[in-house]
Order: sequence, then structure tokens, then C-alpha cells
Amino acid sequence: MHQPRTFFTGLRGRTVAAALVAATAATIGLAGCANNDKTPGTTVADGPLPTEIPAGTTLVVADQQERLQSVLRFSGELDKLPFKVEFANFIGGPAILEAFRGGAADVAQVGDVPPIHALIAKQDVPIVASYQTSPSALKLAVAPGKSVTKLADLKGKKIAYAEGTAQQAAVLRALAKAGLKTGDVQLVRLQLAEFLDAVRTGQVDIAPLIEPNVTRLLRTPGASLIPDSETAGIYGGLGYLYGRRAVVQDPAKAAATRALVGAFVRAHQWINTHQDEWARRYYVENQKVSAEDGKRIVESLGTYTFPHLDQALIDRQQATIDAIDGAGELPKKVSAAGGFDLRFDAPVTQAVTESGAAFEPKER
Repeated sequence: MHQPRTFFTGLRGRTVAAALVAATAATIGLAGCANNDKTPGTTVADGPLPTEIPAGTTLVVADQQERLQSVLRFSGELDKLPFKVEFANFIGGPAILEAFRGGAADVAQVGDVPPIHALIAKQDVPIVASYQTSPSALKLAVAPGKSVTKLADLKGKKIAYAEGTAQQAAVLRALAKAGLKTGDVQLVRLQLAEFLDAVRTGQVDIAPLIEPNVTRLLRTPGASLIPDSETAGIYGGLGYLYGRRAVVQDPAKAAATRALVGAFVRAHQWINTHQDEWARRYYVENQKVSAEDGKRIVESLGTYTFPHLDQALIDRQQATIDAIDGAGELPKKVSAAGGFDLRFDAPVTQAVTESGAAFEPKER
């Protein structure tokens, strides 16, 4: 049993993480020649996936809002991991990618778009697990005083936009669904952490939000959401666990990552069966929302499922790449197949089967 070391947390964490991002960003000009900035590998790394974890092995896990460490801890999975875990808090996928580039993080939980930008940047960060939440969890928030009730109303509006995030893909899909192009709106480039304040203060007209920020927005008088009936299909609800290639090729860290993948699945299955406890301990006690709001947040995400790492998942990821590229928002076209390590389907399959979880949502 190993006690985790947590750092970069809270307000201080945001400052330290920002400083780290600035420092690592300053190295980008030189990193193009570095070993960790090579063309991404194939879907299967060389050799079988190791299982032996030597004493002294450590994984640095990039976290956001202390969410991953919380679910691992509350579910009891963290204490079962036979290696040392350190958590580092960051805000958004781009910041995590910079941490990967600088070797400051080994593994991270992210949405479906950051791995695409890793491929474009030639950062070799293969996906080792996936999870599915409700596609209706992301909402298009509308600023107070603005009347936007359908996607066609987006024309001419200022929309919060963050490249390299799942929210980017959602905005582009929304525009495509409305028959609009990026030139028909004003894309306001912001950090994800700025979206909520920007829309509730009217700096932008529209912002794609997920919980708990949706709940926080709705406390603002006059704020609203574009109906789910309009936004259906703009968000896939797909997320990933991914790590640096150097990590999954190192025998000790690869074995630790294998164990982490299993714990990740079991911990999120624990959420499925302990939703009230998760709402109270994480959203109410950690994120400081009301009990009513915490319940609504958990319900909005639905039941977690864990797709196989296979060609079907690669095809889904390629469809997202194609959507962003079709809007002219990628500097070059990339292949999704280069961003997966399919060896990790084995621990995913084992954990899903043994925990009673599911690979796909139940048909409604």
C-alpha cells in the first residue's frame, strides 16, 4: 500500500501548474529535436505488456480538479495500487500535453480532442483506456440577455473556443449541424477555466460547458442553455486515459500503467454503483456545490461504460479528427490509428468483466 503524494492543488496548484506550462512551452522550439517529440507509433507497441511492478516504481498522474485522485481514493482502488502515485493538477488538455512534453506527467485522463493535438505535435502519447459518458453532458450555455434557442441563432455570435479540447470539437460540430462555417461566427480563443466567467458576464455569447460549470452558470440570473434537442450529436461523451510512449515502453511503468487502467475502470464502476456517495464526497464536499446540484451533476453524466480499444474506437476517433479538419481547424490531417496502444485492451476487458461494468451503453 502506498500513500499518494498530491501537489499542484487548489489555488496554489493553478499558479504552479501555469508556471510549469510556461516553462515547458519555452522549450518547444528545441523539443522538436528531442526523443519525445517523434512521429507517434503504431497502435501496438513492441513486445507484450509487462505485468511485474518492481519496488520503487512511481507514476505521475495528471489530474484536473482533483477528480481522478478522488475517485481512486473514495473507491478504495488507490490504496490497492502496488506502486507510488503522485498527482499533479492541471487545467485542460493543452496544459497536460505540455507537462507530457516536459516529462512532468506520465498518465492523464482527458477528453477525445487532446490526443488529436498530440498527434499533430508529434507527441507520442498513446491511449491506454477509454470511457463513455452521456453525450448530453455538454451544454451550450447562453449569456444573460441573449436569446439563442436554436443552433441557427449562433450566426454572428461570439463563442468561447479552446483548441485542443473536447469543447472545440463540440463547437465545430454545432456549426456544421447548423450549416454554418467558422467565418459565420466569432470564435473567441480562451482557456477552459475562463469559459464560465466569460459567458455569465457577457464577454462571449455562447460557451460549451460541462458540469459542475453548467450548474454554476444556471445560478446567474438570465443565463440559459440551448435545448438538448438542438445540440444532440455535437458531443460524443468519449474520454480517454493516455500516457507518454516512454512510459508504456518502460517495463516497470508499463506494468504500473496496466494496473492503473484496471483501477481506473473499477473506480468508475464504483461511481455507477455509489452515485449518492460520489455526489456528496466529491461534488458537495470537494467542489462545494449544493447537495441538490451534486445529484444533478452526477445524473447528467449517466452511467460510465468502457469501450474496447479496437478498430471501432479508432474509427470513432478518426471521425472526430475529420470533423475538426473539415472545418479547417487542423494544420494537417492525422491518422487516429497512431494514437492507440491496443495492448491495454486486455486489462480493460478484464476489469470490465470482473467488476460488472459494461463496454457500451445499454440501448434505450
